[in-house]
Amino acid sequence: MGVVQTKEARPAVPRGSGPWRRLFSREGPTAVVLLLPSLIVVFGIIIYPLLKTLYTSFFAVDSAFPGHYPFVGLGNYAHVLRTGEFWDAVGHTAYFTVLTTFLEVFFGLLIGLLLNTDLKGRWLFRSIVILPWALPTIVNGAMWRWIFNADYGALNALLTQLHIISHYKAWLGDPWTALNMVAVADIWKNTPLAAFFILAALQTIPGDLYEAARVDGAGRLRSFFSITLPLLMPTIVIILVLRTMEAFKVFDIIYVMTGGGPANGTETVAYYTYVEAFSNQLFGEGAALAYIIAIFILFFAIIYMRMLQRGEVEY
Repeated sequence: MGVVQTKEARPAVPRGSGPWRRLFSREGPTAVVLLLPSLIVVFGIIIYPLLKTLYTSFFAVDSAFPGHYPFVGLGNYAHVLRTGEFWDAVGHTAYFTVLTTFLEVFFGLLIGLLLNTDLKGRWLFRSIVILPWALPTIVNGAMWRWIFNADYGALNALLTQLHIISHYKAWLGDPWTALNMVAVADIWKNTPLAAFFILAALQTIPGDLYEAARVDGAGRLRSFFSITLPLLMPTIVIILVLRTMEAFKVFDIIYVMTGGGPANGTETVAYYTYVEAFSNQLFGEGAALAYIIAIFILFFAIIYMRMLQRGEVEY
């Protein structure tokens, strides 16, 4: 008696795959119509400005010679990188970025640990701490400019009454001091953001870990360095990524407090780009500077993201 072999029912497998097959499938046109408004908006506000800026960076666009835009290739990039003022701005930006990012994370960690305790009136402290971050940057800059004013500033009045200084100082009159005063204003505004990121991360750490460490005889300091800090590292890296990018392209607070002065002592890369593009109306060089800033930020982002991947933790 012969054996009848039957084919097992197998699910139909589509021939070929990928986005192009899905695009030309029966649902493809409907998906394109639904996505088209979003694609137009993304192209209009992101893609087109990026391409237009890149295109402009290859031409000598000078408002002094309207209608005459010779192609210079990478000439704008080479000219910018040979300019001493640009490297001075890079130095100011690097110092400002390192100082503000480090201190914002440090003070944010201290405040986050304090707010995570059983402090009475904790909700009130949380509300007060978030206030500086809630202020617009322009308002924050104007407030600190008044505080540092050489004639009627609150800082001079306070330090004089405490007999710390004998006469009023022009805090924004010296390039080095002015750069540090701008950093103080930035730290005051952005530390609350770091504190609340860290507070949220602290509240996700299981209490069982601390209980086990306590049973093993570990004190608070040992528990902090063995449990708290390692588990906070992914959050700290994220804060570093965000704050480094923001600090590197700082503009508005400098525009309000010092206008890049005195003697260009507070001129950062972003402010220098603004001066070249809009004050000097050298749009080609300004576009090249914008792309140089983007490359710097992309470089930092790649480093931090690799740190974040290595810092993955498991509870």
